[in-house]
Amino acid sequence: MDKKNSLRAGTLAAGTTLLMLAMTSPALALTRDDGDDPGPGLSVIQTLGLFVGIPILAFLVIAGLVMVGSKKSAGRQSHS
Repeated sequence: MDKKNSLRAGTLAAGTTLLMLAMTSPALALTRDDGDDPGPGLSVIQTLGLFVGIPILAFLVIAGLVMVGSKKSAGRQSHS
């Protein structure tokens, strides 16, 4: 009886999910709203710089600051 209820719940969840996905049509994104004025698109270089380069640079800066801070605090502890 427990397997039957689990199967029924899973089927209901999957059916509900598929129904919701079918109702949200991506074609609605093509309709422009009043006042919608999209700018020019980004080039490949701009896209890579924005979504790859800047996050890597931010990671390296944060990691460097953490390393510098940990070396300073380790240096203070060894002198005490």
